[in-house]
Amino acid sequence: MSIAECQRVVFLFWPHTHPLVAAEALAVLHSANRMAERDCYRVEYCTLDGQPLLTADGWSLQAGHWQDLDESVDQLWLVADAAVVPEQLPAGLAIQLRGLQRAGVRVGALEAGVFALALAGLLERVACAVHWRLLDEFRLAFPQIEADSQLYVSDQSCCSSGGGQASADLLLHLLAEDFGQDLAALVSEDLVAERIREGNERQRVPLRNRLGSTHPKLTEAVILMESNIEEPLTTDEIARHVCVSRRQLERIFKQYLNSVPSQYYLELRLNRARQMLLQTSKSVIQIGLSCGFSSGPHFSSAYRNFFGVTPREDRNQRRAQQAAEAARE
Repeated sequence: MSIAECQRVVFLFWPHTHPLVAAEALAVLHSANRMAERDCYRVEYCTLDGQPLLTADGWSLQAGHWQDLDESVDQLWLVADAAVVPEQLPAGLAIQLRGLQRAGVRVGALEAGVFALALAGLLERVACAVHWRLLDEFRLAFPQIEADSQLYVSDQSCCSSGGGQASADLLLHLLAEDFGQDLAALVSEDLVAERIREGNERQRVPLRNRLGSTHPKLTEAVILMESNIEEPLTTDEIARHVCVSRRQLERIFKQYLNSVPSQYYLELRLNRARQMLLQTSKSVIQIGLSCGFSSGPHFSSAYRNFFGVTPREDRNQRRAQQAAEAARE
């Protein structure tokens, strides 16, 4: 493709996915056309059933059907909200996607769309970026695929983004490849982006920023906790690992986090459990064991004390909420 050609870019939306999931990517494409004062990209939308994109807050976008996609497409993006992770593909879609990829179409995914890429068999030889909240669920579903919580992965035939601002970074990266670094820089400035981030940068805010402290022993201790969720360490073991006494460690946690190590550790495990509970289909007992709780009653009791509901009640409430949102849309 020459640098002067206009690219046809299609966004394939999964059911119950809000168009805003692709907003950052779309902003890059629209800005590129505006900054270049010509059409660099022609944007289209499609859905699994060919119906317009409709949402509860009044959005309506005309959309085609995925079966009508052909080799004239330059980029095809699979878009799914993190709350509606794709679990299966319509008959024929995987064959269609693989055929388009072989024909030279760049097939990519935004946010939970990476699950569809995996289901279609497009990630067998390519690593992928997964939103950090979905990473455990993805690795559980596709243990053979190399997945990471970096911002994005850009490959000639298959790309993936964790979603959010990372999607803009990925599209800016591709814009620089397709139409030159100068235009990408103009678009970055237009979108008030400080810089175009590299794909291998981390999604999550650095730990020192999340903790509000740069104390090295505190950081080391929390990293140890986050790395040992399934088999929790004792406070004494953590203190030995970071080379301070138990009393010193407790003083550090009290000073910077207004907590004690054991309580902070418990809350970490419970928050991880809630993430898995709401985003995976693993049983309550499996989740409890994987987050360091020795039994179902122990897990349920700790969960209820912290969140005010049992794990099963929390999961059922979330499912009811999702069903209500889907009905409204």
